[in-house]
Amino acid sequence: MKKLIILGGSGIGMIAASIANELGYYNVIGFLNDIEKEGSFIGNYNKIPVIGKTSDIQRFVDEDVCFFIGYVGMKNEEEVYRKITNLNIPANAFATLIHPRAIIPKGFCEIGNGVLIAANAQLSPDTKISDNCIVLGNAIIGHNSVMERFAHVAASGHIGANVVLGKGVHIGSNATLREKIKIGDFSLVGSGSVVLNDVPENTIVVGNPARILKTKD
Repeated sequence: MKKLIILGGSGIGMIAASIANELGYYNVIGFLNDIEKEGSFIGNYNKIPVIGKTSDIQRFVDEDVCFFIGYVGMKNEEEVYRKITNLNIPANAFATLIHPRAIIPKGFCEIGNGVLIAANAQLSPDTKISDNCIVLGNAIIGHNSVMERFAHVAASGHIGANVVLGKGVHIGSNATLREKIKIGDFSLVGSGSVVLNDVPENTIVVGNPARILKTKD
């Protein structure tokens, strides 16, 4: 059984821990967390220890240890993206966590390293999910769509066919994206939004139909 260290904490980190537990071949030994104190615990029911900060990662690197990045940047996606890429974790050291109830057409998709796909999420044929992407429960990724590195689709997000989600993009829960559009790097689509057109990079869009709320600094 491989040891698993999760970078993050409550929220995505605990979802990752629960899927790892469900799979049965990872032993979650703790979180690296930059806010909570080392020695504290995260989780209301299954309490998992904080064993250090992100900067401590090199002391845990070992052939028997895998890592999962449970960070979601939200409004500072680009900063978090730089943070994770600067860790220089080898691709084969990332744990990919796919819930047994995720719907994936075998042999018809490309899934990278360090990916999380939650229960009842669904990939269509010819989708590409790049390294460190997250697809939460009941989300649907349409055929021939691409999620670039560290893109996230929250619960019940619906991504149409032939859509490109750029690096570090965050799609909020229950958002819907029309087919054949591109969401630029590090942009954020608000929960429940309906996106009908391309979104420039570093932009926040909200509403139905989605309109630009602001451009991030």
